[in-house]
Amino acid sequence: MQATGSSQQPLLSVEGLRVEFGIDRSVLRAVDGVSFSVNRGATLGIVGESGCGKSVTSLAIMRLVATPPGRYAGGTIRFDGQDLLSLPESQMRRLRGGRIGMIFQEPMTSLNPVYTCGDQIVESLKVHGDLSPKAARDRAVELLDLVRLPSPSKRVDDYPHQLSGGQRQRVMIALALANDPDLLIADEPTTALDVTIQAQILELMKELQDRTGTAILLITHDLGVVAETCDEVVVMYAGTVVEQAPTGALFGDPQHPYTVGLMAAVPRIDVDADRLATIEGSVPPPWQVMPGCRFASRCPLADDRCRNQPPPLREIAPQHRVACWHAPIEGGTA
Repeated sequence: MQATGSSQQPLLSVEGLRVEFGIDRSVLRAVDGVSFSVNRGATLGIVGESGCGKSVTSLAIMRLVATPPGRYAGGTIRFDGQDLLSLPESQMRRLRGGRIGMIFQEPMTSLNPVYTCGDQIVESLKVHGDLSPKAARDRAVELLDLVRLPSPSKRVDDYPHQLSGGQRQRVMIALALANDPDLLIADEPTTALDVTIQAQILELMKELQDRTGTAILLITHDLGVVAETCDEVVVMYAGTVVEQAPTGALFGDPQHPYTVGLMAAVPRIDVDADRLATIEGSVPPPWQVMPGCRFASRCPLADDRCRNQPPPLREIAPQHRVACWHAPIEGGTA
């Protein structure tokens, strides 16, 4: 891994990011003023319901949002001091798969079906380095062994369809780690896997992080995964950040009514309840203009100010920021 910036500054810094899509004469603002940072060697989790803008945020960091119909409408993305949104595409290609790796949500559609797993890893090694064909193949086998793929010297010649879901995800991790990235973006890396394989993949990512010092940006809707793996958490709702805090503070004392609702909806064996708690209503569509808080229509604390004035993301405790007029909430209950 390389490091050109100061060790004191965040490795990744996203400030006021806005991403829009123009569809049928409408403007859909998928990401609206999102800000966060990821420190070197740390794990930041981004959580929220489907459609909240998590994946679009990760694609924006990689500069993979299709333009058109997408558009970077504002904000900055800085990686080790470089503004990614102003980089020429040739420089961005060197960063993708090099210093920034990404594990996509569904490996079956992310891996090329007509190339072997080994060939795809070798291609990444050749693009970002100067290894000989034999050295690149040896490195591919080594990476598949590193991610605990059984019989890596044989599997290196397998095609993606010949592997199970968990095995394909391991290949994706090997591909993402091929060039020792400083930052690994993992977009729902365990969504399509059964619980046992999920645990193995998360343990593997943690072990690799401890070994290499790679920072991880984990995109997920699973609060259990966040609790086990992340140092800090960003909660997104309808394209905005509504709460950001260290993991312990967020789970110990959630302060946004949406976060409180998410926590209450998690099944627990120590709570005797006939049914799980739910958050009433639904997420507003991205084309709907909201004059106030976007969660107001579903929030039990909402008043006229909430419905008419968007709350700023403000610090209510050290490193704990919340976009809610009513925060701090006593005892983290709404």
